[in-house]
Amino acid sequence: MKKIFNIQILAFLICASLFTACKKDYGNLNGPTVEAYQSNATAAELNNLVSGTESGMRNSIAFYLDDIGTIGRELYHFSNSEPRYVTDLLGASSATLSGSNFYITTPWASRYRVIKNCNVLIDAANNTTLVTDAQKKGYTGFAKTIEAYQLLMNLNLTDSNGIRVDVSNPDNLGPIVDYNAGLIAIASLLDEGESDLNGADVIFPLAGFAQFSDAAGLIKFNRALAARVDVYEQKWSDALTALNESFFDLNGDFTTGVYHVFGTGSGDQLNPAFIPQNQNGEVRVAHPSYAEDIKNGDDRINKATLRNSTASIPAGLSSNRDVWVYTSSTAPIPIIRNEELILIYAEANIQLNNFDDAITALNVIRNKHGLGDYSGAQTQSALIDEMLYERRYSLYFEGHRWIDMRRYNRLDQLPLDRPDDNVWSEFPLPVTEQ
Repeated sequence: MKKIFNIQILAFLICASLFTACKKDYGNLNGPTVEAYQSNATAAELNNLVSGTESGMRNSIAFYLDDIGTIGRELYHFSNSEPRYVTDLLGASSATLSGSNFYITTPWASRYRVIKNCNVLIDAANNTTLVTDAQKKGYTGFAKTIEAYQLLMNLNLTDSNGIRVDVSNPDNLGPIVDYNAGLIAIASLLDEGESDLNGADVIFPLAGFAQFSDAAGLIKFNRALAARVDVYEQKWSDALTALNESFFDLNGDFTTGVYHVFGTGSGDQLNPAFIPQNQNGEVRVAHPSYAEDIKNGDDRINKATLRNSTASIPAGLSSNRDVWVYTSSTAPIPIIRNEELILIYAEANIQLNNFDDAITALNVIRNKHGLGDYSGAQTQSALIDEMLYERRYSLYFEGHRWIDMRRYNRLDQLPLDRPDDNVWSEFPLPVTEQ
């Protein structure tokens, strides 16, 4: 597998180590400047920007997964050095979420660094005469698709508190927009990316895209993300249309998709969501409800393996199962994969009352994981319950559970571990954005 090297051209040098939505500039730091790439950049220079963008997408991904997994009661992150994983994120006693703490400032800043990278890449591609128009469209289509994905990740955290969409000019940032406006902007950006990729010539290498690294493949990736946004917007027919233009395959391999990839090479980075089994001190353990609620015979129990001894902390939390989704330090983390697309297909059909098609899709998931065909009530309510169960276990620790429960107004169904705990519905904006 091709390695991604942690190229700093954009993520830290050109982007100037943004800690907010592109507000601070630390200067050149002995590296290339933005201006150097905005005046007749070569294909090699543009390719470096692409590589830096893809590398930067991996930064702080574990914080994002911990945020969603902890509030969504998928897991506990026990850390001797950081108690806020089990205080603030779980709403313990009088604890609240703060806009100045790492769990929002770190992932927020990382996503906007990549967004800045994308904007530089778009400008650099448009301003050069050293690549063809079709090749320019490859760069801009890729950049717009990734920018939309990064914006969506931040919006997933802050929800009704919104995001800043327009950050192309760091000296004149656009306003914070609300959740609905954020989704509309993200969907529009994906559409722009798809339009650019149609007829594009992709001449840059990508590491985590496998068979989706050419223009046709990037369009399929773009449309897969669009289908995710469509279900967030409750545009069910649009979601099915997007699926048909993606790599969705009802009978295909569940793992087919696009991933963040990691490596041990010089300048690369390891998977930050990996923690070995049976470790003490710094651990991620499954929320007890994961094993309590799973159906007999469901092989997804293997995502939460039994520990040699129960992990516990004085704060009154314990678990006897490790999170075992990323099983090595170089295991890939999905951006989006076919199993999610099958579940999006099921969800959209449930909402459109196409129950036969929905049940067919749900049975594909169930059968693959050791369960028989669905035999419950064929009502929208019952099928939504089943769909959410399948999403819970199929997409465990991939960044979905809390968002799904919020989308369906079911946050009050998530378990409270201690009498004074709370389930948060959203993160505050970082203090620098307020």
